[in-house]
Amino acid sequence: MLNYCIEDTLWTGTPSDFTNPGAPEALSDVRKFVDDGQYAEATAAAAKLLGNPADVYQLLGDIKLEFDESHLTYAEETYHRELDLDTATAKVKYSVGDIEFTREHFASNPDQVIVLKISASKSGSVSFLASLDSMLDHHCYINAESQIIMEGSCPGKRIPPKLKASDNPKGIQFSAVLDLQISDGIGVIRVLDNKTLKVEGSDWAVLLLVASSSFESPFTKPSDSGKDPTSESLCALKSITNLSYSDLYARHLDDYQNLFRRVSFQLWKSPNVIVGNDLVMNNLMPSANTSYVKGSKDDLIPTVERIKSFQSDEDPSLVELLFQFGRYLLISCSRPRTQVANLQGVWNKDLQPKWDSAPHLNINLEMNYWLSLPCNLSECQEPLFDFIKSLSINGSKTAQVNYETSGWVVHHKSDIWAKSSADGTDVLSGLWPMGGAWLCTHLWEHYNYSMDKDFLRTEAYPLLEGCASFLLDWLVEGHEGYLETNPSTSPEHMFIAPDGKPACVSYSSTMDMAIIKEVFSSIISASEILYRQNDFLIQKVREAQPRLHPTKIAEDGSIMEWAQDFKDPEMHHRHLSHLFGLFPGHTITVDRNPDLCKAAENSLYKRGEDGPGWSTAWKTALWAHLHNSEHAYRMVKHLIKLVDPDHEVAFEGGLYSNLFAAHPPFQIDANFGVTAAVAEMLMQSTMKDLYLLPALPWDKWANGCVKGLKARGGLTVSICWKEGDLHEVGVWTKVESCIQRLHYRGRTVKTSISPGIIYTFNAQLKCVKASSLS
Repeated sequence: MLNYCIEDTLWTGTPSDFTNPGAPEALSDVRKFVDDGQYAEATAAAAKLLGNPADVYQLLGDIKLEFDESHLTYAEETYHRELDLDTATAKVKYSVGDIEFTREHFASNPDQVIVLKISASKSGSVSFLASLDSMLDHHCYINAESQIIMEGSCPGKRIPPKLKASDNPKGIQFSAVLDLQISDGIGVIRVLDNKTLKVEGSDWAVLLLVASSSFESPFTKPSDSGKDPTSESLCALKSITNLSYSDLYARHLDDYQNLFRRVSFQLWKSPNVIVGNDLVMNNLMPSANTSYVKGSKDDLIPTVERIKSFQSDEDPSLVELLFQFGRYLLISCSRPRTQVANLQGVWNKDLQPKWDSAPHLNINLEMNYWLSLPCNLSECQEPLFDFIKSLSINGSKTAQVNYETSGWVVHHKSDIWAKSSADGTDVLSGLWPMGGAWLCTHLWEHYNYSMDKDFLRTEAYPLLEGCASFLLDWLVEGHEGYLETNPSTSPEHMFIAPDGKPACVSYSSTMDMAIIKEVFSSIISASEILYRQNDFLIQKVREAQPRLHPTKIAEDGSIMEWAQDFKDPEMHHRHLSHLFGLFPGHTITVDRNPDLCKAAENSLYKRGEDGPGWSTAWKTALWAHLHNSEHAYRMVKHLIKLVDPDHEVAFEGGLYSNLFAAHPPFQIDANFGVTAAVAEMLMQSTMKDLYLLPALPWDKWANGCVKGLKARGGLTVSICWKEGDLHEVGVWTKVESCIQRLHYRGRTVKTSISPGIIYTFNAQLKCVKASSLS
């Protein structure tokens, strides 16, 4: 049975009203409790600020293929299954007697079709049954004697526990069409029971799967949709009728490799590999000749065995594979016109997935996109920006009604309907109105990497304006003349109040302040670029900046998580929210804030190394920004441990046998997060600074080369190192001239970078070559 997820717009529910007219009165009560130091009472009262739960991501269904019993007698030693990351193609091979059977699968973005080819080494040997199935309410029928059409619908309401999907077959409508093609003149296709197709005696068969839904936008009810999913699916099939399997594959490769091959990453145990292949001196740009993920004896070792042995052999090529796997996953699930990468991504297999497989904005959604800029996949951010625009529309209503503020607000959890209100699960996670603000930092970062002023002017700045407007109104006069957030939580983490009671609601959590500082700094910088620095809003932001709570150091030498040094009942908590300023924020740096960096280091020691996969990935990036290669590597190693899905332990992290990251259960965020974190180990940047190999574990990755990383200021960077020392660096830009400071092991060199020229620097950061980019 093959699971497929070509259609990512299947969710429960319909557009909703995310406002609560009773919230302002409840907000006043909560703030009074906080001002009086009654934090447990504030936590209880804050339940009135919660909205309804988010809706639930659904999966379309399954292709079912049934082969005759002879396939059960395959020779085990011939069975081979692989995913080729360089071609985004999955293959299965095995032999039955003297016949080798092959299945090849790929999902084509340009043609919006999943393609499966089944072939055999002996003519007339391909025979099987094909059908479609779904856990959602559906029906199937045969069309044109070679197609199976499946039509169905998602529940119009969130599925309560133990309620069958068929009990409420309303909501988003969907259709999938499976088209079968077989070898000319050899074999036949027969229709069985009007739901199943039978292929007999063919040389090969190609299955094409297309799908569509009635979802139009977060603001259109499914009942008002003008889309006909079946007609759209059939039209999509018709558009590729004249394309052969080879044509479809070529178009898929061209589209996919244009993104994937922008970055290569290789680690070697021997320095002779670098010199012998002359990889460094002649080519600092990724190319079709570069080895991306294959080409060694490790390809013959099952991935599960490589994961098992990593704690002892620490095979650097497995780190390469994990790094590129994250890039493959993002390319595969987040492209223009798709939905955002959610908690399990399009690989969710459950009708009632853990945590609804919904976008979580208090770390997980943002982590999904950390790699997109430094790892040269900026186009993959487009769904995120589309989502932010939708959130801002609903979020402006929530801000106005619930909080009586201007601008727009989003909380910790959303869905395809752009839910903006506090999720109704519990106060601990739900009451966190900083989700939209964190997302806005991605808009500014996109400009920093792309230098695209049109994007900044037309897309980013209006959203930043709305976000800053909300934050200014949300801030209230507080203790010691500071502006405060009240109520405030540190995501999903409790504290013990001075009266001994457990609580989670107080004021001005460190994360709140760090995010607000980041947004305020971003919009001021953006206003200067766009000549808007004299706007009234910018003046208000400038006035508010010095009145924000500073980051404080607790008595135990760690970063304070809350405005007061509350007792922490769970010091090993999975979230690292109070370290946002170190990463992904920019308010704490090794150069400017040595005391806070020492406190951040103490915080990481205090949190410990255990935790879910995404927490491990975040810790890796945090250690990298402390330029601590030893601990950054320890966290990478900590993630690469095998998890048995039948005996998994919640919140302990690790990898499943297919390299999917474990919370457990499965969450996709750590796969993306570890790729981003490794990139931060290799290179860090500001608009004026480029830090080379700031957290490279020299003893573990003594020889290597990474090509095609992106840096702020519109730069592309390639770095090669040998025997634990920098060997060569290539830097170039296509956008505009800039002055850049290169940093390596305490040495700093200032250099001018002009567009269209590759500048090559040696280990002493001396420019030894400047050549045309073309």
